[in-house]
Amino acid sequence: MPVLVKVPVFLKPEPAVLPGNVIVAHVKRIARVTGATRAGERFPNPNQTDIRYDVGGTDLGIAWRMGNGTVGLFFGDTYGRDFKPGAGGPGEAGNWRSNILAFSSDNNLSDGLTLNGMLTAGGMTAAKEVIASRHDPDCNGEHTMIPTAAIHAGGADYVHCMNIHCWGTPGKWNINYAGLFRSTDNGKTWHSCKGVRFPAASKFAQAAFTKKDGWVYMLGTPAGRHGPVYLLRATEKGLAFRQQFAYWNEARGWVKGDEAMATPVIEAPAGEMSVIYNETFRRWIVVYLDVSRKALVLRDSEQLQRGWSAPKTLVNAADYPGLYGSFIYPSQNGTELYFLMSVWKDYNVFLMKADLKQEGE
Repeated sequence: MPVLVKVPVFLKPEPAVLPGNVIVAHVKRIARVTGATRAGERFPNPNQTDIRYDVGGTDLGIAWRMGNGTVGLFFGDTYGRDFKPGAGGPGEAGNWRSNILAFSSDNNLSDGLTLNGMLTAGGMTAAKEVIASRHDPDCNGEHTMIPTAAIHAGGADYVHCMNIHCWGTPGKWNINYAGLFRSTDNGKTWHSCKGVRFPAASKFAQAAFTKKDGWVYMLGTPAGRHGPVYLLRATEKGLAFRQQFAYWNEARGWVKGDEAMATPVIEAPAGEMSVIYNETFRRWIVVYLDVSRKALVLRDSEQLQRGWSAPKTLVNAADYPGLYGSFIYPSQNGTELYFLMSVWKDYNVFLMKADLKQEGE
């Protein structure tokens, strides 16, 4: 979030506006973030989460800058140190937690992302489930609670979660509902925002948060990886109240209080997303899984509502089979984009780095 500071004499110059769309110059894997080092791996594993936090397999890694300056990272379904990668996913591993929360103050990611710790129960070292789930059998109740986006706004931290009813065929699932949870103690405890619940068929079953100029923006998709992207906004203080949300409609502009009026801002298909405003490029950047291209893609625009560039391949599934979950590590400046990527077969999270430039450079 840009900070406006009163300066008595000198004014901070605005970044130069660079011409053209953002393009991906180079991408590489930097390090493992979670799980045990596998045979033959030649990149760092600074966290050894299987040993330290009983996290042998997990995914996602939704990163946001908290109010105290620390970066919070929400991970999805998590399994213990007995986890062994197989055909893909969690397999038969123990100590299932629907979500866990880690913290980092690492600002130099060139050698990997080092975690300060994870949220644990008192006196324990294992990461604990943060947003409670009933863990009902798949397709028979409330199966699991998966985080999709997080942000600090209005003096509190928020996480958007989807309550999974049923995992379907690849890229398809059904939810019972989605909602927001709020923390006012730097992530130690979380409570449901009773005024914000999205129904199973909502256009905001999954989300990506960003904020600028006093507004919090939420990009949303229906459950799964095959829908288009929609947009809503609220003030920072209004984020806890769904009736305060305004939805983007291409014909009418911002329409308050009626999700049905939301029209797509990015065409289908779009899976797990994250979005930032980059001050260097002076453009919005969104990354998401495009199942039709079998790739994580990057798009950019001067506006969130419209004008998005064509998808540009960020990472291809041919190079990283089973990739998903492209979550940007929070930074608003520079030409380096660090993001967290999941790989289904390994069922763990890796730190990636993309070098970006603009057309004409």
